[in-house]
Amino acid sequence: MEKVIENVQKKFSLSEVTSAHGYFITCEKKDAVSLVTYLKNVEGFKHLVLITAVDWIKDNKFQLTYLLNNPQMKKELGVRTYIERSVWPEESVMDSAHHLWPAAKTYQRELHEMFGIDFPDSPEVNEPLILEYWDDIPPYRKDFDTKQYSEDTYFPREGRETDDPATYMKEMLYPFEGEKNV
Repeated sequence: MEKVIENVQKKFSLSEVTSAHGYFITCEKKDAVSLVTYLKNVEGFKHLVLITAVDWIKDNKFQLTYLLNNPQMKKELGVRTYIERSVWPEESVMDSAHHLWPAAKTYQRELHEMFGIDFPDSPEVNEPLILEYWDDIPPYRKDFDTKQYSEDTYFPREGRETDDPATYMKEMLYPFEGEKNV
């Protein structure tokens, strides 16, 4: 795997290479699709395992990770890139990788729907995947208020007890904290 990383570093500018729990390389947004194309066509990472995102709201970024598998080497490699996090309803934009793997279009649809990341020219990217008729902020964004959405959308049911999660967990984890030692 070190030879693959060495080959990649000769062709692409990487900002980070980690190998704690498998190899992950980080590149600029503009190089991400070229890099995964190179890894597929030259280095044998023919299988796209997944494309996922993390919302780093405080840094105003989304981290996209492409997890690739090389069946001959029996190795996986993660390719990470960061894109600017837009303010909803504006969408963040990333180049599409659907031309490399048919499964990429499904992952891209999911990221579009759940994070508001657009992949222009990706087939069916604007069609609902899970959230039919959804017209609110994408629910995987950190600024989506799940509790408020639930309170606004669903009616309270009789006989159902609701605990404040913070108070409930404090009571469950530290049941004797309020008692004095005798």
